[in-house]
Amino acid sequence: MGIIDNLSLGFGVAFAPLNLGFAFIGVMVGTLIGVLPGLGPLTTMAMLLPVTYYLPPESSLIMLAGIYYGAQYGGSTTAILVNIPGESSSAVTCVDGYQMARQGRAGSALAVAALGSFFAGTVGTLLIALFAEPLSKIGLMFAPPDYFSLMVLGLIGAMVLAHGSLLKAFGMVCLGLLLGLVGTDLNSGAQRYAFGIPELGDGLDFVPIAMGIFGLSEIIANLGRQGDQRAVVSQKVRNLWPTREDFDRSWPAVLRGTGIGSVLGLLPGGGALLSSFAAYSVEKRISRTPEEFGKGAIEGVAGPEAANNAGAQTSFIPMLTLGIPSNVIMAMMIGAMMIQGITPGPQVMSERPALFWGMIVSMWLGNLMLVIINLPLIGMWIKLLNVPYRILFPVIIVICGIGVYSVQNSTFDVVLTAALGLLGYVLIRLGCEPAPLALGFVLGPLMEENLRRSMLFSRGDPAIFLTSPISAGLLALSAALLMTFLLPNFRKQREVVFRE
Repeated sequence: MGIIDNLSLGFGVAFAPLNLGFAFIGVMVGTLIGVLPGLGPLTTMAMLLPVTYYLPPESSLIMLAGIYYGAQYGGSTTAILVNIPGESSSAVTCVDGYQMARQGRAGSALAVAALGSFFAGTVGTLLIALFAEPLSKIGLMFAPPDYFSLMVLGLIGAMVLAHGSLLKAFGMVCLGLLLGLVGTDLNSGAQRYAFGIPELGDGLDFVPIAMGIFGLSEIIANLGRQGDQRAVVSQKVRNLWPTREDFDRSWPAVLRGTGIGSVLGLLPGGGALLSSFAAYSVEKRISRTPEEFGKGAIEGVAGPEAANNAGAQTSFIPMLTLGIPSNVIMAMMIGAMMIQGITPGPQVMSERPALFWGMIVSMWLGNLMLVIINLPLIGMWIKLLNVPYRILFPVIIVICGIGVYSVQNSTFDVVLTAALGLLGYVLIRLGCEPAPLALGFVLGPLMEENLRRSMLFSRGDPAIFLTSPISAGLLALSAALLMTFLLPNFRKQREVVFRE
């Protein structure tokens, strides 16, 4: 099938009434949690994972994807109007977006953010459509040693690009790998790390891990933070269209941000957050008037907003084509696929073309929905910004508890989620980023499977990882990435970037 036939199939799936409805629900929920500081796409997707048990695969993945890129839109609204990033990737938008709002230019800032995000999302979706099939064909050529080495590269990339020290990130990956080993060994039938608890015999489910480590822990952490008082810009938002001058200054930044986000979204550990900060840094450095940044420069809104949406879209490429998550959100998507009984990897395109292309087309459709519904609903979002977090968190906890219990009707899962929530909070307090843990948990069983297959093929000879050209190249790239991190200049610049 050619790309035209594939896209036609995708449009048929995406425009099915059920899928259209869940795409709308996804982008609306994503915008809502992007607007409300203290929540985020990760927490919300963790809460809604149990729902995917009862939905068709296409509908569940379309909804979860809509939540992810919808949050990029909603986060910019909060950043511009309240100077609080509703979503982490919108943090840099606060710098100039809020200053524009204070100057009475909130309408222009919101419009540029929405239009730039739509353009970047469209380009990102087009890139997925163009490169998905070639990458899937390459993925089908991978042998077990190649897949193992690719996953090693992904975990090393996640460690290097994670916040904090490399040692802490390494510890989180190891903890995730250990959690992935809990359960019954399929080769020997022996139980590992079950400690005589029957419920652990089948291993840890992804839902309690996601909801505990990322959902409950974030709620506990937010309760301990000050700053529930939010100063919403008092001027009425009007003129929801950029002026000619704003448009002339913003469109080159949108193009550059789209390019930066499209590339960085592919990297392990990359995605929307890294893309937005990189785009802002580039705009400030090449600007003829860098002194305007921090005082309401339109480029400081246009570039990062385009970059974070492009990065959010292209981060789907390695997940859809190779089955390798580039960040923790994509790990969540892989978890949703496994819940549906779908093995992630390049075979998804050939075995489930309706799912694959329907999801791609729904991304473009969802971005169009976001532009249409976001700007007219600015007034409603402003009112929601005044909802205190102390009212939200009991509702969220109840939803989490009901969701976890409904998966297997197990009180053990609820208790496990609560315990993992406390563990996640301790990790946050220790300065350990949980994202590498999730990647280790998702990739651990896949790495073990491919490691065992490789050793069976080679009769126990580990040289198979070096004799395969693809595997050797990936391991060399992993070693180069680690060596680069050890360079003093790189470590110093990394610390500066994360501190800023």
